[in-house]
Amino acid sequence: MAIVGSTAAPRRSDDRLMWLGPARVFYAGLLGATAQRSLGGHGVYVSPTGQPLRMRLAGGSWQSGELLVVPAQVPHQVAAEHPLVLNLLVESESVNPALLPSVLRHCGPVDAPAFAQSVREGHACLLAIARREGPAGFPDFDSLFFGAALAPPVLDPRIRTVIARINADPAAPSPAQDCAAAVGLSFSRFLHLFKEETGVTFRAFRAWKRARRLLYHVRQGASLTDIALDTGYPDSTHFSHSIRQIYGLRPSDILAGSRRLAVHQ
Repeated sequence: MAIVGSTAAPRRSDDRLMWLGPARVFYAGLLGATAQRSLGGHGVYVSPTGQPLRMRLAGGSWQSGELLVVPAQVPHQVAAEHPLVLNLLVESESVNPALLPSVLRHCGPVDAPAFAQSVREGHACLLAIARREGPAGFPDFDSLFFGAALAPPVLDPRIRTVIARINADPAAPSPAQDCAAAVGLSFSRFLHLFKEETGVTFRAFRAWKRARRLLYHVRQGASLTDIALDTGYPDSTHFSHSIRQIYGLRPSDILAGSRRLAVHQ
């Protein structure tokens, strides 16, 4: 890595950055007082200073470490003394679970100081590039953080078609019955095959993709009602409930904590 930031240096508000891609997210920003959350991708939390983060899985006992790993759809809660956290998110349907890097095969604290440091260095690299030339100069995500491209999954083409349809427009109504009919499967066979191929239920997958769209709105200044409608929720009450279940934070808290966040796509 060409640019290395000091892990002991104080973090400024202009260190906050989110890099959003269709299958990857890098976030360097406020953690907030999160309740239990359940994200739809393989998550990695790294302490920006080396101070331990704390985590509990599904309401269990607290564990600590500078590097925490959580597989997709696993309920968890994260806390830290430092206000900022570094977070990688890899969409579960975009990678082959049998060929994941060793660090992503864990659940809980992982003793991998070299990888944790590489994430901090990746953050410093992105900050430098963003200030110098903007996100057009960002490197390949997987190469930056994992050293090589992560292997894609081998999926049934019918399930791949449905995934592409939802990813293309997460806000659009996509009832399971319609998706099943579109690929020539019965309703029950479709639900079974989707879970078998992706490891998650269709309902959980669709809920996550819709909630993920919120990340694209955190700096747009729209009202919560407008964001709810733009992301496909029928009303602000449903929107708030779903976002709290998935992120462990109220939508208003997410927007408030993103005021100084630089968002790059």
